[in-house]
Amino acid sequence: MSSLQPTWPDQHKACLALAFDLDGPTGDAMLNNSIWHKPEYFGFGGYGPYRALPRLLDLLDTFKIPTTFFVPAWVVENWPKQCQAIVERGHEVAYHGYKHESFYALTLDQQQAVMNKSRDVFWQYLHIRAEGFRTPSGDWRAETPAMLADNGVIYSSSMRGDDRPYLVNVPGHDTPLVEIPGRWEMDDYASLAYTRAPNFPSGLDRTASYELTLDNWQREYDGAMDEGLCLTTLFHPKITGKPGRILLLEKLFEHMRQRDDVWFATCRDVARWWLKEHHHG
Repeated sequence: MSSLQPTWPDQHKACLALAFDLDGPTGDAMLNNSIWHKPEYFGFGGYGPYRALPRLLDLLDTFKIPTTFFVPAWVVENWPKQCQAIVERGHEVAYHGYKHESFYALTLDQQQAVMNKSRDVFWQYLHIRAEGFRTPSGDWRAETPAMLADNGVIYSSSMRGDDRPYLVNVPGHDTPLVEIPGRWEMDDYASLAYTRAPNFPSGLDRTASYELTLDNWQREYDGAMDEGLCLTTLFHPKITGKPGRILLLEKLFEHMRQRDDVWFATCRDVARWWLKEHHHG
């Protein structure tokens, strides 16, 4: 990296890479099969692709914000038309495991099996070869980047080590992996999720004020944009795609769109740009 402050396309000062994790009912409860004894939790998850996503896509159309959706392949299999609508409306779909597995807990062979299944599902139902990946659990093994590169992935949005994209050298590959780091402050679970079971985040029994949550997100956005950084989000349709929260997102998008010095881009476009500018292999 040539300087502390990145440069962005068309003289934009900073970058906003809006992203949602369309998890549906995948995750630990599905992986250990307890979800089949918890219809409440299955309904909570299924609300995301079935009901919240169409509402969210309409809002994104209104503000013309290109968005990346990280989607477990199981969700694509079970809600194909909803996921196809993401692609048809000009957004990006990227990998997010098959059933939201913890990649740190998987052997390399198991990770490869998840990617094989994901690639097949994405091609069968969406007719795309995804270029991005967000690890479902926020961690991975040292061998994971090479496995991702072997499967056509050019970027990850999984880690927390910076507020700018950075390059990760991949053994056996000439081209590095671009990391687009997220921040827990921009995860809607931290403020707005309400689940009785499973108990995640641990101890959660109430939601934050919508007004204060909006204020927090706007300040994070303003600070990152003022410094010329790249801000991405870890939002979830099943959390922020509900009627009251969609109004919160509407106000956030209105705030974001007030600036004319921000490059609004998918994570894939950010990664391609970053490679072009910063990889000289």
